[in-house]
Amino acid sequence: MSRDENIQLSVEHRFVQRGSVQQAEFSLEVKAQLPSKGITAIYGPSGCGKTTLLRCMAGLESAQYCRLNFGGNEVGGLPVKQRQLGYVFQEDRLFPHLSVEGNLDFAFKRRFSDDGPGKEQVIAWLDIGKLLGRKPDQLSGGQKQRVAIARSLLTAPRCLLLDEPLAGVDRQARNPILQHLKTLADNLNIPMVYVSHNLDEITRLADHLIIMDQGQLVADGPLLDMLSRLDLDVARQENSAVVLNTKIVTHDDHYSLTQLSLGLDLNLGNTELRADAQLTVGRISGEFGNTVRVRIPCRDVSIALEKPSQSSILNILPGVITDIELVDGARAIVKTDVLGQSILARITRKSLEHLSLEKGKPVYLQIKTVALLSETLIQEPLISESLESETAMPEAHH
Repeated sequence: MSRDENIQLSVEHRFVQRGSVQQAEFSLEVKAQLPSKGITAIYGPSGCGKTTLLRCMAGLESAQYCRLNFGGNEVGGLPVKQRQLGYVFQEDRLFPHLSVEGNLDFAFKRRFSDDGPGKEQVIAWLDIGKLLGRKPDQLSGGQKQRVAIARSLLTAPRCLLLDEPLAGVDRQARNPILQHLKTLADNLNIPMVYVSHNLDEITRLADHLIIMDQGQLVADGPLLDMLSRLDLDVARQENSAVVLNTKIVTHDDHYSLTQLSLGLDLNLGNTELRADAQLTVGRISGEFGNTVRVRIPCRDVSIALEKPSQSSILNILPGVITDIELVDGARAIVKTDVLGQSILARITRKSLEHLSLEKGKPVYLQIKTVALLSETLIQEPLISESLESETAMPEAHH
């Protein structure tokens, strides 16, 4: 399948939801295009139909209508096995009587084709080499899920479907798995579809975002665009954030810092690179010009009309207000443009009126916390908040 060809998805499904007290008919109607590479996240509140949609794609749920087309190959009407999809459930579903290696070998012997990654590659990507001799009951929750992901990959699927794979994993184990999933997305030539209601996971992982509510498609598009849309509820969440693409400019070894530029067209001979369009973060690995994704929480951005001359906050960027949305009676979200990328600030309505903020007004953004999302980091994504605090189974076969 060519990387240029999108995946065509169209599902219609109606069924009766049986609750403890009453029954209700649930209607699922989704029509979207998914990129043929990278990670597409399906996001929405619990009960909105995310898992049902994924199960319809896999053929585990018999939808009234399901069209799933991979580069001209229609698989929506095929039996489960013939769809050639990998599925990772919330629970690991490993074979308890087999070792980790036995689980992997079981999948590898039943692979759909010879086009998929090799066993050694998958073991390295998911860092499970030391687990091969163990049985599933000797693994932690995070280790089980890494093995489950590896097992699905070894079937050589045309697409990997993940249904909230971190739901039963503790916070400490989540970060390594998220990092491994990013590594997979960069190395695999197949798309991944990731279901979650956790916005933090999605901002770290996804390239493309589908938002659902009550069985319906609310919106879909590139992650960077979707997170900054004020007409979507995703921008109103308490943990809402935007994701920016930046590039490494330089490293400051004396203070163990790295400078990142929001201007992506770096020129090696450009000596006039704008210093006011750079972010300062904790020292990371990488060379000049390497791309780094950063996450900026909306709650950690404040607004000033003039550039502060004496401030402990290292990251102060000039921007222009492009939109304003009142969240409730007390708060507002202000959308600003900084060199073509959007940053959101959640402030009080009192501050909005006190500063007379309006569309087109130039402002300065003070950013307290910047989280690095780059998969090139040597260690887990660093949070530069400390700087500021001191200085201001082939399961789809079944």
